[in-house]
Amino acid sequence: MSVELDLTPLSPLGQEATPAGPALGGQIAALALRAGSLIAFAVIVAVFAITAPYFLSVGNIGNVVGQSAIPGVLAVGLTIVLIAGGSNVVTGGIDLSLAANMGLSAAVYATLAQAGYGDGTAVAAALLTGGIIGAVNAFAVVVAGIVPLLATLAVMNVVAGIELVLTQNTVIPATTPLLSALSSSGPLGIPVLGLVLVVFTLIVGAIVQFTPTGLRLYAVGEFPEAGRAAGLPVRRLTAGAFVASGLCGGFAGILSVSNLSGSTTGSGEMLLPVVVTALLGAVFSRRLVPTIGGTLLSTLFVGILVNGFQLLNISSTLVNGVQGILILLVVSATTLLRKKEA
Repeated sequence: MSVELDLTPLSPLGQEATPAGPALGGQIAALALRAGSLIAFAVIVAVFAITAPYFLSVGNIGNVVGQSAIPGVLAVGLTIVLIAGGSNVVTGGIDLSLAANMGLSAAVYATLAQAGYGDGTAVAAALLTGGIIGAVNAFAVVVAGIVPLLATLAVMNVVAGIELVLTQNTVIPATTPLLSALSSSGPLGIPVLGLVLVVFTLIVGAIVQFTPTGLRLYAVGEFPEAGRAAGLPVRRLTAGAFVASGLCGGFAGILSVSNLSGSTTGSGEMLLPVVVTALLGAVFSRRLVPTIGGTLLSTLFVGILVNGFQLLNISSTLVNGVQGILILLVVSATTLLRKKEA
């Protein structure tokens, strides 16, 4: 077989598309999407600042960050699963049990606190509950081979049922020193929950972005076959991501009890905002891949949307509609761009 080399210079106009052409176009489109998202973020803030009273006040900004703490922690957990399993919500990583996980973990914490157990025992039990739920998801996905979407959906229903049995569909009140500290205000009137969100995100982000484990999670999520060929423990990393997500659900349960002074029977309503936040986080990253930093930005973005609508007395039904539209836009845009890059 002979190989011929064409050394004729190519004209800038009318040249045939090279393999780098689609990839370059995809990179430009991804950059435009990311820039457009940041611009949209800024425009929405500006609109609310003009139309909503006290929107930019220190107290309201602190309120936004504090209200974003619980969905933010859950979204971080979902982001870890998206990183390790790939961001295809059908065949890749997804954890639909997170909101139910938070509800059951909160119920466990509140039940033990009401029974007179100390914060240490209640915290350990809530985290253990979340970790067990994450381990069940890991077993269903990694060992049983069930698609994550179906596996975590089934676990979600089981966990929600256990919560109803434990709470008898009632709110279990709880008051402890730890809960009082978490529900208090910190510097500049910013709720402690908001500070917890920032610190938690920084710690998890550092682990995921700058440690060998985090780099391996990205490797097995984006290129699982290459990861196996390189000898990476793909199954163990995937299972670990689900367990980490479960622990985030347990931690969010503790924060939920501090925020509501008890358990909650409406944890399922948290699922849509969490999915929106985690998927939207990819848009704020450089390569349209899930990142912890992007998730923090999208958490604040969604929190600002909800807060602005509340200040303008807009129905919460419309908020849910906007969140659904955001899911469609993000999934469609990232899917199309990745096809263009291929």
